[in-house]
Amino acid sequence: MKLTARLIGMTIGLMAGPAVGLPTCAVPDSLIATDKVLLRVMSEIKRNQRLDIIVVGTGSSTLPGPDGPRFAYPARLQQVLRQDLPGKQISVVAHIHQRQTTAEMAASLKQILADERPALVVWQTGTFDALKGIDTDSFSASLEAGVQAIAATGADVILLDMQYSPHTDALLNVSAYADVMHWVAQAHGAPLFDRLAIMRYWNEEGTFDLYAATKNSDMARRVHDCIGRALAAQIVHAAHLKH
Repeated sequence: MKLTARLIGMTIGLMAGPAVGLPTCAVPDSLIATDKVLLRVMSEIKRNQRLDIIVVGTGSSTLPGPDGPRFAYPARLQQVLRQDLPGKQISVVAHIHQRQTTAEMAASLKQILADERPALVVWQTGTFDALKGIDTDSFSASLEAGVQAIAATGADVILLDMQYSPHTDALLNVSAYADVMHWVAQAHGAPLFDRLAIMRYWNEEGTFDLYAATKNSDMARRVHDCIGRALAAQIVHAAHLKH
């Protein structure tokens, strides 16, 4: 898939999987494009011809089963970036914390950052805070602390919000937490990958029947593949890696 840094006025067609004949999971440019710049990513690619990324996430950043991580979006992100940035050394390492709050994840970030020394951190969080009913002010403070810890190392950060599920949409109000993530990202000049809005768009457009996704492992893999591709597009765009 050929990506370009100029996304405005375009719709990105993202293949839903490697098999021929699968539908595309298009994402409007308004849900991908950002005016934030990933300066460290840009520097690492141009100076050192490499990019080390860590994904810090909860259960929704992986898939069940022994082969689950291989088909989850962090692995798909690595593969797509390697395809779109030929000759560059691309590494994506996932640190998955099942059922952890943002405060708990933020507390573990310092050690992870020291061990991995990434140029970019993709931090997926918010879902478990919503499930536990964590106060949004506390959620915001924890998110701020984590983002500041990442910035202190010189790494870039992309905040990645919760996934959309029509099963829980009416039962669990995640919008307040998503709003906090938008605000924190904006305050720190960081891109936000709006997985919530993207998946809602796919469901409404009929790209994926997310009512059935929890019972369909093939669909779950395709959704993760599309998320990985969309995230790669945002990184390439925000780091001005293609023109």
